[in-house]
Amino acid sequence: MTNKLPENYIQTFSDLKDRIKKAQYQSLVAVNSEMILAYLDIGKVISERTQLGWGTSVIEKLSRDLQTEFVGMSGLSERSLYRMRLIYENLEKNQISPQLVAKLPWSHTELIFSKLKNKEQQVFYLQKSSEQAWSREVLKEKIQFDLYSKVLNFQNNFETTLSHSEESEYRLQFADEYDLSFLNLADRHTERQLENAIVLNITKTLGQFGSDFAFMGQQFRLELDGKEYFIDLLFYHRKLKSMIALELKVTEFKPEYSQQLNWYLHLLDKTVKYSEDNPSIGILLCKSKSKITVEYALELVNKPMGIATYSYTQLPLEIAKNLPSEEEFRILLSENL
Repeated sequence: MTNKLPENYIQTFSDLKDRIKKAQYQSLVAVNSEMILAYLDIGKVISERTQLGWGTSVIEKLSRDLQTEFVGMSGLSERSLYRMRLIYENLEKNQISPQLVAKLPWSHTELIFSKLKNKEQQVFYLQKSSEQAWSREVLKEKIQFDLYSKVLNFQNNFETTLSHSEESEYRLQFADEYDLSFLNLADRHTERQLENAIVLNITKTLGQFGSDFAFMGQQFRLELDGKEYFIDLLFYHRKLKSMIALELKVTEFKPEYSQQLNWYLHLLDKTVKYSEDNPSIGILLCKSKSKITVEYALELVNKPMGIATYSYTQLPLEIAKNLPSEEEFRILLSENL
């Protein structure tokens, strides 16, 4: 006969298992961080020696000797040593903390500093890559899509509806444009088709929005005084501790859209929001918009809200990214005419 286990055994086992897994993960992170800091130290030395007159032949020999000493270790080629110097000098010049770099795989850091020269852009992608745990391919796509500019240009009324500290944090969680090409919709589609496609591809959609978004429901029902209202898609943002109401429009933005969403946000805060939650946020995702119309319309709403657009193409990304955008095509056409 087996002895009966104590009542708290299963929970104790689960807690210890989680603790060991956490320790294993932190050990890997610590090893990675230490290696990254070593790469930056190498970059510093290469930078200093180069300034003292070390030429290409000396760096080439140093690379060969290091590879001979550490057989099988990658990242010690001559090219890699120069890349370490480049990244170190960038950090020094732009006063970027090495600890920010140490949180990421070295391949991410190399990609960011080889593609971007602006300090604000570099810091943005370093932080986002760390927060969202992007793979290198996802990071590459975000840079090609120019996510930094999309976030910077996001139109919202956060400045007048949120505190200063909240405004700066909230603004970085959203973008002015989202690429929804992965939905595989026809070029002409209805709002319901767009909505259903997003739900069917919710994992990829959350990948576009960010890892802190959690999906709460489609056609989320609100009720007041015997009348029903439905929010297209409702999310919860774990970091902001706010519900995010997403309304979809396959047409150009109209001012009445923001008034409708303002009403939905009011109902959400009155009837659904928990006391510990922050105010709900509204995002209108439209096919296109006039920036001046959006600016004026946002002055009339008193709930935190942003207006974004979505881009969509049926061409494979590898082909589409090498073609001019609609605006670029118009410019080229006008120049030729």
